Formats: sequence, structure tokens, C-alpha cells
Amino acid sequence: MDVTLEPAADRRATIENLFQFYVHDFSDFWIEPQVDLGEDGRFPPYPPLESYWAGDPRRAAYLIRADQALAGFVLLNDHSHSGRPADFNVAEFFVARPYRRGGVGRAAALAAITPRRGQWEIAVARRNLAAQAFWRQIAAAAAAGDIEETDQDDDRWNGMILRFVVA
Repeated sequence: MDVTLEPAADRRATIENLFQFYVHDFSDFWIEPQVDLGEDGRFPPYPPLESYWAGDPRRAAYLIRADQALAGFVLLNDHSHSGRPADFNVAEFFVARPYRRGGVGRAAALAAITPRRGQWEIAVARRNLAAQAFWRQIAAAAAAGDIEETDQDDDRWNGMILRFVVA
């Protein structure tokens, strides 16, 4: 399957629509409900999403395509959950269910990460065990050296944090 990333600068509505599926899937990993469905049957807007269309050069939004079909999205920024300097962070990553388990996520993650040299940080929710295994494999494939894995539980993050350098 041919997996590509498409800059989503002019596809805000598409990302917002996909975010409904993302929040629905991610709700499985909440210890307590984080958001409620609105009376319109939708989850509320994700506040940080606005910043991806505000011209901030440290943020990038991409659609994931598999054989040209829409398959998900990836959002990148430079936020650090650990509090340590980071050049890049996978802020949000979503692959629609029909495209999971066939290599689309791996190809998309590596396409987002490997061209960007510098210090990466990827934070994964404590209860999202499948994602923890996935991101460990991605870090191992992308890192130029050692991968630092920490377990953090504070006001910045609750879960695993991977840090590595892409050279």
C-alpha cells in the first residue's frame, strides 16, 4: 500500500471531522470521562487544534493517505511533556480503523518523523498499551542512537515518554 502525508493547511474541516473518530477511540483510555457528547451528537472542539491554522511554524498538520484514500491524520509540534527541550513532538496521531494493522500507521509515522532531524519526544497515554508498543517500534526504526523511555505521572503527563534523536 502506498502511504503518503498530505499537508493539511487548507483541510481544517477534514481534520476536525476525523478528530471526532479520534476522540471516540481515545476515550477508551481515559480513567474518567474527559469530555461529554454535545446535544448535537459531537464531541466538543479540541482547543489546541486551532493553533495548527494560526500560522505557527512550529506546528504542522498532515492527512494520511493510503493508496490516495483518506486514512487519518498526524499533528506535529514542539511541545515537551517531559519539560525538557524538544524540537519535535507527535502531538496527535490517528489512523482510521479500516487502515490499521496493515502497515499504514508505521509508514505514516516514519514519513512524519524521519525527515525531521533533531530531538523528538513522543508521549503515550498510560492505558494505551497498543500505542506504547507501536511507538517503541517507531522510535527504534527512526532513532539515530539510544532511546530514552520514562514513566511520568505529574501535571504535565501521565504515561510513557520516549525521547530520541533523528540524525
